[in-house]
Amino acid sequence: MAGLLIIETVEELKDVLFRIRSNGKSIGFVPTMGALHDGHLSLIKRAHDETEVVVCSIFVNPTQFNQMSDLESYPKTPEQDIAKIEEYVDIVFMPTQAEIYPEPPSEKFDFGQLEKVMEGTSRPGHFNGVATIVKRLFDWINPDKAYFGEKDFQQLAIIRQLVKDNNLDVQIVACPIVRESNGLAMSSRNRRLTPEQFVLAGNIARILEASTRITPCTVQNVKEFVNNELGKYPDFRLDYFEIADENTLQPVADFNGHDGVMGCVAIYLGDVRLIDNIRYK
Repeated sequence: MAGLLIIETVEELKDVLFRIRSNGKSIGFVPTMGALHDGHLSLIKRAHDETEVVVCSIFVNPTQFNQMSDLESYPKTPEQDIAKIEEYVDIVFMPTQAEIYPEPPSEKFDFGQLEKVMEGTSRPGHFNGVATIVKRLFDWINPDKAYFGEKDFQQLAIIRQLVKDNNLDVQIVACPIVRESNGLAMSSRNRRLTPEQFVLAGNIARILEASTRITPCTVQNVKEFVNNELGKYPDFRLDYFEIADENTLQPVADFNGHDGVMGCVAIYLGDVRLIDNIRYK
């Protein structure tokens, strides 16, 4: 395609993509809420390498926020976002809220036990909001591949279940966490941290990484280590630290007997909520 195309309506999006697909071109899709950083860029570059036409959506989805203050404070930088990605993206979909939700959404999804732990417990309704927007975008864009970061590990599991439950013909591509120079997992929310908080937040990844080297490496020992280490920082307010089966997301009592085991953490630093994860097995 020649030049970046910025689209604001669903009808134009569907029309343009229908013609692209009719020409036999593969479509890669990266959904975002804007305030783009190198983590997003890693997804977009991979889509650029693996598909012929790359679509990136920029939409701050209100249905996945639990607190209005968090929605209102979410950073919005559309001009900077477009400048960062125009080299790798063919279409940017930047709709208004009224375009996405002309009427209040009524979708209800059931992800079973996947949504009853960790983020699902802390942020009731969050994953229904995520599934609502992602399902609509998948229906409109009909991508061959869609790219999601492993930082939001539980969200990734939910999206895979969404695809399975609805028999969607899209390949979900998981991309590794991209980190700041101090190890902090990249997030749009990081820019709300003060310089002092940013430095402090680097300890989250350091503690998780150190927890993989504990001997004997038992679930109980790892949990005690992480909780004790995080407790050394009064500014951290732990929401949860859970060690879970990577497929079911259910807590595990032992590292053995699972294809993969993840440690997932959520921490408040001031009014900014940070999440991260690490693989133990």
